[in-house]
Amino acid sequence: MSALGTVVRSGVGRRRVQTLVIGLATMMAVAACVLGGSLLVVSGAPFDDAFARQHGAHLSVEFDADRVSAGQLSASEDAEGVSATAGPFRTATVTPRSDGAGPGWPMTVVGRDDPGRDVDEVALLDGRWPARPGEIVLSAGSPLIPTMGMKITFPDLSGGPALTVVGVARSVTQTADAWVVPSQMPALTAPGSGGYQMLYRFAEADTAARITAGGNAVTPSLPPGSVVGEQSWLTVKKAAEQDTAVYVPFLLAFGALGLVMSVLIVGNVVAAAVGTATRRIGILKAVGFTPAQVVRAYVGQALIPATAGTLLGVLAGHLLAVPVLAEAGEAYGTSTPAVAPWVDLAVITGVLGLVAATAWASAWRAGRLRTVVALAVGPTASAGRCRWAARLAGRLPVPQPVALGLVRPFARPARTLAMGTAILFGAIAVTFTVGMSASLGQVMKAKAHDAADVVVPAPLPDLGPGATGPEKRHRAEPAAVAAAVEAAAGTGKHYSAATVRATVSGQTGTVDVIAFTGEASWGGYTMVSGRWIDKPGEAVVPTPFLTSTGTRIGDTITLNGMAEPVTVRIVGELLDPRNDGRQVFTDASTLASAHPDLTETSHHIAVTSGTDVTVYVEALNKDLTPLGATAQAGGLDAGGDMVVTLNALSTTLTLMLVAVAALGVLNSVLLDTRERVREIGVHKALGMTPRQTVAMVLTSVAMTGLAAGALGVPLGMALHGRVLPAMGDSVGLRLPGSVIAVYHGAELLPLTLGGLLIATLGALLPAGWAARTRTATALRTE
Repeated sequence: MSALGTVVRSGVGRRRVQTLVIGLATMMAVAACVLGGSLLVVSGAPFDDAFARQHGAHLSVEFDADRVSAGQLSASEDAEGVSATAGPFRTATVTPRSDGAGPGWPMTVVGRDDPGRDVDEVALLDGRWPARPGEIVLSAGSPLIPTMGMKITFPDLSGGPALTVVGVARSVTQTADAWVVPSQMPALTAPGSGGYQMLYRFAEADTAARITAGGNAVTPSLPPGSVVGEQSWLTVKKAAEQDTAVYVPFLLAFGALGLVMSVLIVGNVVAAAVGTATRRIGILKAVGFTPAQVVRAYVGQALIPATAGTLLGVLAGHLLAVPVLAEAGEAYGTSTPAVAPWVDLAVITGVLGLVAATAWASAWRAGRLRTVVALAVGPTASAGRCRWAARLAGRLPVPQPVALGLVRPFARPARTLAMGTAILFGAIAVTFTVGMSASLGQVMKAKAHDAADVVVPAPLPDLGPGATGPEKRHRAEPAAVAAAVEAAAGTGKHYSAATVRATVSGQTGTVDVIAFTGEASWGGYTMVSGRWIDKPGEAVVPTPFLTSTGTRIGDTITLNGMAEPVTVRIVGELLDPRNDGRQVFTDASTLASAHPDLTETSHHIAVTSGTDVTVYVEALNKDLTPLGATAQAGGLDAGGDMVVTLNALSTTLTLMLVAVAALGVLNSVLLDTRERVREIGVHKALGMTPRQTVAMVLTSVAMTGLAAGALGVPLGMALHGRVLPAMGDSVGLRLPGSVIAVYHGAELLPLTLGGLLIATLGALLPAGWAARTRTATALRTE
């Protein structure tokens, strides 16, 4: 081994604490950057691959068959900017039943001769394409669980047609829930209903503006009102990416915090190493080391633990990213996307480059030291730097050890600043994580709508006419349950909510229509904009619904799939992350003309003041049990895998940042106590006890910790205010002020004291070492 290598190895082994600090700080920063960068880059890869392979439709448009003819639609393929078309295909909204079991869900069926090729090539996953009437292919995302050979009936249609499932397929842009041959469509289309579907690919379709322009280009020659719905491929793509995109903003925030902290810690460690090893540097130069070799020695001592931390961070980032990406790959029938190698390379190069540059800048002083000066330097004396602070502290009514500790930060201002910055970032991370956890809790409350004290859940659906025993449940009549709730002693406010499946023109798949009986605005529904339902014919919808349908407050939508179409006007925007926002909330009387099946009804109750919820539930269940219903205390389940994952990731990364900050404090205090060991020996010789020694050391970091905590709290709140809206936007949600403003006065003081706690934890070990040092040993130290 070369002489330079020996010096580097010796420095790394001698400074174990500093080595650990650099390695851990680098690992945390790299893990967050690799994870965030990978999700940002490849989260859309499965969709992009499938879209390119299947020639997905840039725009799917549904037309009213009573207002436009197939010939008029075929002529739209010559519109400016259109590169390819498919259709027109006849469409119908039907409500099937699988082998007679349970209530059916509305679905969009399209008549196509074949899976297609140039536009929206439907990928067959199992079976074959229908060849004759009486056969159907189901989408892999269909509400019905596709099973080959399964019989599907349509009892609501004339003649009650029955179809056999012969295949399972997937359209990358979700253009239908099922496909049949065109000759089957007349039997599936009720009189006065049905439509046409046209699928378009444009020469330029990479932005929403270009998609809108393309849509406008194909419709000017068509009769007004002929377009009843449309769907952009960008909307489908955004929905496909949102499960992974939500992680990116907060991971990048943690990655930035980790990178800045790594740079500060590396600079502080190397600068401190140079400052405490001046005589050693002089010896190295005396035996022949050039200034460049001395600088490289200190850079190498920083790069070794940084390299180890970088490799561990890359491994951790891969392990965390792959499971998230695997789900996206499975959804589109593609292989699990690998973390892009260039992301790893960029992070590794960037982090190690930052470490090397920071270490080089801090070690440059060592290279410029003259050999004679370096050999002549003895123990560093810094008392003259803070005489004014010592005089001021001496006038304070505090014990002498505390006064000595208060003075110490002014003796090494650069080191104190670096230590305070490390504590600052730890306090920012803690404040941000506490706020994010509280905000996610508010989102989950909005998801569960759990403001009710007592809930009577909707009964489970029947499993079919052949079910017996405990699986065959008696369905409670909603009116009977509501009457029992109304008559129960202690009932305050209450409402019922029934879920009906329907479709919206131009959109595939179903939406959940939640129909309320009674005033439900108190039930935990968080409004983003607009207002709650006041009268029949009005509805509120989640933000993703507005995005996917291209509607806004004041627009009307038509709900299909029931006995009659129902038109409602959107009057409010609601925060609700369930079912990808495919929900419509309205009054039950709005649906009266459509005669929906309202058997899936839950009842929500707020008890009167002073009523014991447990006693109320027991009394209510005595009346409900004969009806086949059961009440339970509290709201519905608010759990969510994404929330659990986000909380776990943020907590883990925060603990790492706090650990790095505490180790940074430990490193600074350890260097300081070793420099002051002779001074500490003098204090002990004059009567300072071990407890007073510990108090002096801890006091030396207390003011720095308090100042960093006081500054870190508002900065953490500001970070939370920027990252949370970005996370909401990534999943198509607009977050109201109640979800963002989650910090309260009672929480701010403990958060402010968090900086003091980090500083104290980091200083405990050096304080103990100083207290245990024997007086004679300390006095002999040079």
